[in-house]
Amino acid sequence: MKRVDGFHALRHFYASTLLDAGESITALAEHLGHSDPGFTLRTYAHLMPSSKDRTRRAVDNVLGVRLEPPARPDDGLAA
Repeated sequence: MKRVDGFHALRHFYASTLLDAGESITALAEHLGHSDPGFTLRTYAHLMPSSKDRTRRAVDNVLGVRLEPPARPDDGLAA
């Protein structure tokens, strides 16, 4: 059986899903039985495409950056 099938695929999906949901690398490494969180990160992080967006949003929230531009008076809502 190839590693992409069966249990390893399920394990990879589980880890990637938890990382994408915000689980910490150290907690996930412990759940998976990895002694080195760096191994967990190197193995599973490539499947976290939304992590860059989540990081930008977190920094924007801390800095008070508006994610949407303010409504303009001429946006068609005025009568």
